[in-house]
Amino acid sequence: MKFRLATWNINSVRLRLDLIERFVANYSPDVLCLQEIKCLNDQFPYQQIESIGFPHIEVNGQKAYHGVATLSRLPLQKHSRYDFNGSGDARHMAVEIASGNSGPDPLILHNFYVPAGGDEPDEEINPKFKQKLTYLKNMEKRFKAQKTKARNRMILVGDLNVAPLENDVWSHKQLLKVVSHTPVEVESLNRLQKAHSWIDVMRQHVSEDKKLFTWWSYRARDWRDSNRGRRLDHIWITPALKGTAIRMEVAEDVRGWDRPSDHAPVIVDFDLTV
Repeated sequence: MKFRLATWNINSVRLRLDLIERFVANYSPDVLCLQEIKCLNDQFPYQQIESIGFPHIEVNGQKAYHGVATLSRLPLQKHSRYDFNGSGDARHMAVEIASGNSGPDPLILHNFYVPAGGDEPDEEINPKFKQKLTYLKNMEKRFKAQKTKARNRMILVGDLNVAPLENDVWSHKQLLKVVSHTPVEVESLNRLQKAHSWIDVMRQHVSEDKKLFTWWSYRARDWRDSNRGRRLDHIWITPALKGTAIRMEVAEDVRGWDRPSDHAPVIVDFDLTV
C-alpha cells in the first residue's frame, strides 16, 4: 500500500478553502490532516472538500478556535478524540486507515494541534504555557502506557508548536527564551518522543545540521528573504513503520500564495510494502 500524507495548520479552513483546493490539485495528497480549522463540526465545508476528492472526513471542531480535521481518499474505519488536558479544546483526532493486507495490526493516524503556549515561558505567571506543558506531559503518559509497542503501527502528525533542534529555528541562541524553543518545551517534547520511540520522519530526510522550517511569522513581510522560520509541524512514526516513509517535502511555496497560512504543509510519501 502506497499513499501520500500531508499535514497543514490551515489557520481557518473556511477562509482558506481555495488554498486547500489549489494545494490538493498541485500536490495530490491521499490523506490531509488540518489543524486550526476554527469552526464547529456542522460549519465545516464537507461538500466542497468531498468535491475535491476526499469522501472520508473526520472533524473535531471548535467555534472560532483550534479544531482539527482529517480528510482522506482512503477509507477510515474508526475515529476517536481525546482531550489531553481537560480543557474541552478540540485539539486531537485519531483515525484508523484501512490498509488492506499491508500489515497485521491497524494503521492509526493521530492528528494534533498542541497549545501554542502564549508569550511568556513561565508556567507560574502564564496559564497558557502551563497548559502547553501539561498537554505534552499527558500525551507522553498516554503513549507510554500503550502496550505492544513493538507492533503498534502509528503515525503522529500536526502542529506540535515546539521546534526542538538547534537547526529547527533561525537562531538557537536568540530563541532560547522564546516560547516554542525553550529548554523546558524541548525536554517535554523529547520525553514524549521517547515514550513510544517515535521516529522523526522529517529529520530522517533532512540531516540535523541543516536548517528546516515549516512556519514563518506574518510579521515579516520579507519572510522568504529573512528566512526567520521555525519547524513547528512534525510527522512521526512508530518503530513498526520504520523505513516506510520514503520521501518528505515541505511545500514552502504554499506559504507564498495569496492570503496564506503562516504554516507550510509537510508532505510524506509512504510505502507500506517495503
